[in-house]
Amino acid sequence: MVGFGQLVVGPPGSGKTTYCAGMMQFFKASGRDAVVFNMDPANEDLPYEAAADIADLVSTEAIASEFSLGPNGSLLYAMEFLEKNFSWLDKKLEEHKGQYILFDFPGQIELYTHNECIRNIVQKLLRKGYRITAVNLVDSHYCSDPSKFIAVMLTSATLMLQLEMPAVNVLSKIDIIEQYGELPFNLDFFTDNGNLSHLVDMLELDPRMKKFAKLNQALVSLIEDFPFVGYHTLNIQDKESVIHLLRAIDKSNGYMYSNLDVNNLAYDAFLGKPEKDHRWTMEVQERYMKR
Repeated sequence: MVGFGQLVVGPPGSGKTTYCAGMMQFFKASGRDAVVFNMDPANEDLPYEAAADIADLVSTEAIASEFSLGPNGSLLYAMEFLEKNFSWLDKKLEEHKGQYILFDFPGQIELYTHNECIRNIVQKLLRKGYRITAVNLVDSHYCSDPSKFIAVMLTSATLMLQLEMPAVNVLSKIDIIEQYGELPFNLDFFTDNGNLSHLVDMLELDPRMKKFAKLNQALVSLIEDFPFVGYHTLNIQDKESVIHLLRAIDKSNGYMYSNLDVNNLAYDAFLGKPEKDHRWTMEVQERYMKR
């Protein structure tokens, strides 16, 4: 039997756990049979009921004490331990066979750029027949800082290449996108991977960054060589925003086209005709931006 789910990833503080809690509330209201697996051993005081919790398998506190490791080293050890003890996760999957699963993974970027343990775990899930989409959350307010947004796009591209699986990138907390200042361009510039050289031009206005112009241009050119890096938007407290994002995820992992017709979310009944998607970014901008 084919299983479906989401691998929820992204930098620390980007809203992964809040996303899982909010998505579970939506699934419960809409009738989708779903559960959350907490895969972050450092994730305490969970706002959702975890159907499986990696803390039952391994403790970062115990690892830190036994091996004199810091927080990141302990987390890396825990993920490698999970990879070697995949049978624990396999048993949990059997207990929730047929249910839609949200995997709430840790966000430390080195787990995806300098280590292959999570990639190997994902590949085992895919081989078992699970159709999973990586949902990569990043803080939307980074759009107001050209250098940070370039860095965000680089990490998103790296994550997509490293995991080798369908991915949906998300600008989370879109309701506070201009928390640290107005955006220099319209929202679709950031969601659709616009002409990023404009960001380099902005950086050259800063005397501290001007000497890095060639490096910044090289980084931007690298990103533009991979045009698949684009972003959806999300306000987890807005039902319409959740449905727009979930429709993209359900297309990505094939859930929308499966025989698991729980209620199919009645996408068009919620949102109107599909053509409305072309105007969604403009609607989001009007709601949350000053421009």
